[in-house]
Amino acid sequence: MPRDATQGADRTPPLPVRVPLATEPLGIFGSLRAGRRNVLELVPEIATHAPIISNTRGKRWHMVMDPDALRRILRDRVEDYPKSDVTKLMLSPAIGRSLFIAEGQDWLWQRRTAAPVFSHRNVSNLAPVMTAAAERASARFAAAAGRAADAFDEMVTATFEVISDVTFSGGEGFDRDAVHRAIDAYIGQTAKISLLDIIGAPAWVPRPARLVAGPGMRDMKRMADATIDRRRTDTAAKAVPDLLDLLLAGEDPKSGRKMTTEELRDNLLTFIVAGHETTALTLSWALYLMAFDQTVQDRARAEARALLGTRAATAADVPALPYIRQIVDETLRLYPPAAFLSRTAQVADELCGREVRRGDTVILPIYALHRHRKLWSDPDSFNPDRFAPGHRTDRFAFLPFGDGPRICIGANFAVQEAVIILSTLLSRFRFTAIPGRDPRPVMILTLRPEGGVWLRVEPA
Repeated sequence: MPRDATQGADRTPPLPVRVPLATEPLGIFGSLRAGRRNVLELVPEIATHAPIISNTRGKRWHMVMDPDALRRILRDRVEDYPKSDVTKLMLSPAIGRSLFIAEGQDWLWQRRTAAPVFSHRNVSNLAPVMTAAAERASARFAAAAGRAADAFDEMVTATFEVISDVTFSGGEGFDRDAVHRAIDAYIGQTAKISLLDIIGAPAWVPRPARLVAGPGMRDMKRMADATIDRRRTDTAAKAVPDLLDLLLAGEDPKSGRKMTTEELRDNLLTFIVAGHETTALTLSWALYLMAFDQTVQDRARAEARALLGTRAATAADVPALPYIRQIVDETLRLYPPAAFLSRTAQVADELCGREVRRGDTVILPIYALHRHRKLWSDPDSFNPDRFAPGHRTDRFAFLPFGDGPRICIGANFAVQEAVIILSTLLSRFRFTAIPGRDPRPVMILTLRPEGGVWLRVEPA
């Protein structure tokens, strides 16, 4: 029996939209077309059945879906499997050598400096910003009552409000709309896979689409630098420090090193890019799934209303909303924002009995892992009860935030925000699907709903 035999077996949940995985070899140019159209189309369907798939001709790679091997890559031998050159090529024009792509000691001191920023206390202190964003999102949905609304667009707005308020709370000349446009343009264009990536060209070979991050990206960095420099001279005390305040005050507890303006900027932009896009996607896909399965939506609404009544959720409410947290986890299983990761082996190794050579690309297809037939029962179905209290599954079969030393530093922040916003909306509105308007899961840098998430909105 699969490892996650779940509660609620008598219920037959509907099957939400799914990426059509590859069923035949694509070749170089087929891979390029698929990769630029939807990275997940590079993943073969057999990846949802096999523990590992390898290619040993030409550019060597291994696609790993076995939890024990993933534990080795992400936790036990993490230094031997740094992020791949392709990942760094895609992201470094936007976020420099920040925590997300730094390696070795450069990563370690940044992680030690930033970890206290995302302590439970600090994340809880920032929750009122999330509650306020939930109220504003509710007001926008109320204005759309009785007609269709794009939940993806609304959730991007809400989560960008949150991340900009908790990152640069003072506003100090920081054009939030310009930042939002620059990030969206970067993800949509320069993050696409290149033919040079497919054939394994060295990192020093220029990728034309990435030579210039664009004037918007350069302007964004200049604005961020100016904001940081102004904040350094601002001695006014704040009731609740934002992420910039906390990072400015932070230092590596071992070396005493503090971040420069450039290091602060790159890490703050990392938090902005990752902190709003991924949570917006989780919320959008969750609302799609709620509309798809009204039984789950009704149960979630009952939980939210029993606790909240007519008010918006707060950080204190999150532990008392376990079913809505299960919905968030099940959404992250079906539509993980970071659905395709890659590493580069630095030493010879063996994974699942396969030889791994130094320089081999090791792919972690999280989308396929989360739908693996030997790890999950009825894996394409939507069933939040798989995450019910007392249920056990292998930790390395569910990796929406990664794991090991490099687990996403903002995971608790993201989950708190998602539960606060989702519970507030479900307590007030009913969302129903619009026939023929299902979103299409497409991954470039993150797993987005192409065409938006169009739902009918009614007061609950």
